[in-house]
Amino acid sequence: MPTNRFVENGFWNFDALFQPQQHPARDAHDTFFVSDPEMTDKSKLPADYLERVKATHETGGYGSTGYNYDWKIFEAQKNILRTHTTAVSARMLYNLAQQKEFKPVKMFSIDRVFRNETLDATHLAEFHQIEGLVADKNLTLGHLIGTLYAFFKKLGLEKLKFKPAYNPYTEPSMEIFSYHPGLKKWVEIGNSGMFRPEMLLPMGIPKDVNVIAWGLSLERPTMIKYGINNIRD
Repeated sequence: MPTNRFVENGFWNFDALFQPQQHPARDAHDTFFVSDPEMTDKSKLPADYLERVKATHETGGYGSTGYNYDWKIFEAQKNILRTHTTAVSARMLYNLAQQKEFKPVKMFSIDRVFRNETLDATHLAEFHQIEGLVADKNLTLGHLIGTLYAFFKKLGLEKLKFKPAYNPYTEPSMEIFSYHPGLKKWVEIGNSGMFRPEMLLPMGIPKDVNVIAWGLSLERPTMIKYGINNIRD
C-alpha cells in the first residue's frame, strides 16, 4: 500500500472508519493537528461517498442504528498527522470498491504513524505500524488468528495471547499480546479484527465480502525478540 501520506485528514483517518466525531482519540491529547494547512478542501473528498458516511454516522444503515449525532464536515476536513496506517487501508478499500468486478486482494505496508503519547518504556510519539488486510468471501476470525500466529512465529514470537477488544471499525476485534521476559509482563503488540459493514458497505464493497485486518507494532516485537527493555533504546 502507498504510505507516503503522513499528513491525513479526519475523514480518511476517522470518519471513513466509522469512528464518531466525539471519540476521545480525535482529541488533541491523542492526535497531532496540523496548523498549516489546517483543513482539507471539501472538493478533494469523494462527494457521494462522503454523504453515505455522514448518513451512516447520523442515522445508521446497513443493519446499524448509527451514532445518532449531528455529523460535521469541518471535523472531517481537519488535517492531522495520521494516527494509524488504517487510513491508507480505507483509501485502498474505497478504490477497490470502485472496480467493476471484485477480485480478492491482500495488502500490506510498514510505515510511520504519530500519536500524542507520553513517552515511557513501551510508548513513543512516532512509531511504525505493520498494516495488513485480506479481502475475500467467507473469511472468518479463524483466518485472522491463523494469519497472525503464522506471522509472529516467523519472527520467533510464539507466546501469544488474544484479548477481545473494541474498535469502532472492526467487529469482532482483538488485541494481540506477547510475553516480554525482561519486563516480566505481557505487552500489547497489535490490534486486529474484521472490518464492520458500516465501514465497508458505504464504500461499495459487496455484501458477501469480508475483510480481516491488523495493525501491529514494529518496535515492541523487536524489543521482545532482541531482549530490549526500553523502546527508546
